[in-house]
Amino acid sequence: MQIDRSLDLSGLNCPLPILRAKKALADMESGTVLEVIATDPGAPGDFAAFCRQTGNTLLESAATVEGKFKLVLQRK
Repeated sequence: MQIDRSLDLSGLNCPLPILRAKKALADMESGTVLEVIATDPGAPGDFAAFCRQTGNTLLESAATVEGKFKLVLQRK
């Protein structure tokens, strides 16, 4: 999978990861892929809900060995 842009949002709590990702997606073209790294334990659920509400696609949601979350979104 090709990642077009990556954001490390470690240390930020809700709603900042969603807001920063939303801003990044707004600057991206349709079909491009954004990778987000987050530490907020609510991030997987927050990003799943965000994608359902906005029509973007959550391609991957996984915990890393470092205790972070990797979320991969595709712009609608």
